[in-house]
Amino acid sequence: MKNLTSLLFLSILFINNSFSQKIEIPLDTSVVTQHKVTINGKSIDYTAETGMLPLWNEDRDPTASIFYTYYRKNGVKNTENRPLVISFNGGPGSASVWMHIAYTGPRVLKIDPEGFPVQPYGIKENPHSILDVADIVYVNPVNTGYSRPIPDEDGKVDKEKFFGVKADIKYLAKWINIFVTRKNRWLSPKYLIGESYGTTRVSGLALELQNSQWMYLNGVILVSPTEIGLEREGPVEVANRLPYFAAAAWYHKMLPEALQNKDLDDLLPEVEEYAINDLLPVLVKGGFIEESKKQEVAGKMSYYSGIDKNVILQNNLEVPFQYFWKELLREKEGYTVGRLDSRYKGLDAKVSGDRPDYNAELTSWLHSFTPAINYYLREELGFKTDLKYYMFGPVRPWDRSDNQTGKNLRQAMAQNPNLDVLIQAGYFDGATTYFNAKYSMWQLDSSGKMKDRLSFKGYRSGHMMYLRNEDLKKANDDLRDFILKSLPQENTPAQY
Repeated sequence: MKNLTSLLFLSILFINNSFSQKIEIPLDTSVVTQHKVTINGKSIDYTAETGMLPLWNEDRDPTASIFYTYYRKNGVKNTENRPLVISFNGGPGSASVWMHIAYTGPRVLKIDPEGFPVQPYGIKENPHSILDVADIVYVNPVNTGYSRPIPDEDGKVDKEKFFGVKADIKYLAKWINIFVTRKNRWLSPKYLIGESYGTTRVSGLALELQNSQWMYLNGVILVSPTEIGLEREGPVEVANRLPYFAAAAWYHKMLPEALQNKDLDDLLPEVEEYAINDLLPVLVKGGFIEESKKQEVAGKMSYYSGIDKNVILQNNLEVPFQYFWKELLREKEGYTVGRLDSRYKGLDAKVSGDRPDYNAELTSWLHSFTPAINYYLREELGFKTDLKYYMFGPVRPWDRSDNQTGKNLRQAMAQNPNLDVLIQAGYFDGATTYFNAKYSMWQLDSSGKMKDRLSFKGYRSGHMMYLRNEDLKKANDDLRDFILKSLPQENTPAQY
């Protein structure tokens, strides 16, 4: 059953070299469809609303049309106790496709149990979705998915209003206000979830929503978080690499037998302790490390990373991530390992070199995600447009200056005693490593007074841990528990 409500369309002239073509940008429109899903053995009827919702400037002119997909459970008479999860992916420049059809939504990709693409491509039911406990809206920032900026009368777009850490947060906070108002969700408990750069986005949004929209949240979930503006340069950044190196080497069976025979949950705490208590103090000395100590440390790093000791010495104990991805399996198999998920292998033109030719995991993911989202939105959700769906859209240059999002998240927590934070990370993620995620959690509130409101969950997969079927269930269960536990008791005041 489909109900198409089309309030306004805007025709924009696109020039494509030798010809002109008018493509309609839906400005304020939605398509509503009805569905069922079985989650944890229980059948749930739900409504899917896919549409475009505009942003307006002070002169009431549209500045952008934002594409979203909104899932809500049917039969909920009073939404004041029904959580709303607002979901963002990252990039910057990435659509909301990843978590939408692979993690929390009611439909997920057809992939193998470890997350590798299979054909025929498609979509299937997600028995682990959090839709049983929360409604979800997936938001695509400007120039991702079908979202587009609206040119002014002169045909120009003010990119500074959209493409930067601060600009991104500012306009999305306004859009969230519009969405929550239209959908009558002001009384609902609200959660932000962001993945990768999306964690920078939601960390900043937590405070922006409080300070400029007077909207208070119950939780923020950081999936595979970036540094969120927290400094970790120099020796700290180098030492923090080692636990990830150990995890990737363990997965590919490149560690000495004594380590390889350990379970990952036993191995990683050992490597973390070495990185913090032994490696970091040595790296602080830089070029003044005693030669005997340097040899000792290089040997230990080799022991934990699967990389030859001489290679580590040649890099002055600072093996770059790119070199690790190229080096780990160079002699044994001649493959590279993936950046976002080091379980994936790549095949370069030459075994020699200091970095992989391409990101093995990303090309694998695009195999299955791109056909699935284009099919799903059009055929199952009924949203039809000739606009290109931007998996990765043009958002450059991106202004990264003055990134204070981590500090902003801490401030939001301080101002709002009801705001809790969950961090999720995959052990085999080499782009935003799990140990850096832990480090960010430790550094987020140096006073330690809010540490009981911060929690971490790790998974035996990569950047998108939910692609592995076992972790799809585990990660959604962790989200479900976090949401339910962070809901305040009725009539309990938000106070210290």
